[in-house]
Amino acid sequence: MISAVLIDDDFNLRNGTKGLLNLYAPQIKIIGEADDVATGIKVINALKPDVVFLDIQLNDGTGFDILEQLALINGKITSHIVFITAHEQYAIKAFRFSALDFLLKPVDPDELKKVISKIHEVIEKSSNYAHIDLLIENIRKKVDKFQRIALSNADGIHLFEVSDIIRCESEDNYTKFYIKNNKPILISKTLKEYEELLTEHGFVRIHQSHLINLAFLKSFIKKEGGYVIMADNSNLPISQRKKDSLQEILTKQMNN
Repeated sequence: MISAVLIDDDFNLRNGTKGLLNLYAPQIKIIGEADDVATGIKVINALKPDVVFLDIQLNDGTGFDILEQLALINGKITSHIVFITAHEQYAIKAFRFSALDFLLKPVDPDELKKVISKIHEVIEKSSNYAHIDLLIENIRKKVDKFQRIALSNADGIHLFEVSDIIRCESEDNYTKFYIKNNKPILISKTLKEYEELLTEHGFVRIHQSHLINLAFLKSFIKKEGGYVIMADNSNLPISQRKKDSLQEILTKQMNN
């Protein structure tokens, strides 16, 4: 049995979430509830649940306030966190960079099933939850570009500098990251998801299977169908429809 605490200032939404959990995840038992920051901190500290389902906007503050206070009191977060939120683009972007699970209101049963599956994986791995520290850092800084990214795989959650990522390669519904001075790491998310996150950091999709960091591009070879040579000495093909756009980007960089 997985113990959980549910924190949301909307009574009806709490009941709705409990109903969905009873239906789709009977192995998750709600052992406590709260509707504000102060009560949420007390309930989590008293019950020490495996999982906290946490709303962002609460009557007396935010879910981030709860995480910050828990980190100050206990030195670290010891529960898996699943945020439940409305469409708040900045927060959602921060969640994705921090490899944190989130559910959009109203909660979709299919998305809930995916999160439940992830909960089992994370609890089995006994994560150190360092990615939550990264989330708090990103949220509080309110920066336009997040400098670090958390990648979650079967071994646990790993934090990397975005600037150290050389390239990403698609393997079906997985993405393999090639990172400076590290072994490749395989993540169970699509390349498209990471293209959306990393484009503003100087990454370019040059092929259906390849997303590259232009900072690590060594050569752009136009002959033999077109390919690039990266700093890790990999030769990657360029799709025909991407050639012109890559040329434009590189020309702009040279002229700036």
